[in-house]
Amino acid sequence: MANQVQNTKFDEYLEFPCSFTFKIMGLANVELTEQVLTVLQRIAPGDYAPKVKPSSKGTYESVTLVAIVTSKEHIELIYNEIGALEDVRHVL
Repeated sequence: MANQVQNTKFDEYLEFPCSFTFKIMGLANVELTEQVLTVLQRIAPGDYAPKVKPSSKGTYESVTLVAIVTSKEHIELIYNEIGALEDVRHVL
């Protein structure tokens, strides 16, 4: 579980709507990518092509994907909902 994200300054640096890249790092298992996509489809529906990369020891994996976001609150919601998944350790 990752830390909660709130009171960010994304609205000062981004013009919405825009594409935003999320990188999720978590325990390597066959369901991590599906869990991330399930949450993301609920919050920001779209066609995603996640890139999955395992760690050198295979314990962790990273899932990188690009979503269309509409506000800083939308970004914070995605960070917090994906970060709440049990196997997720960090959302960048």
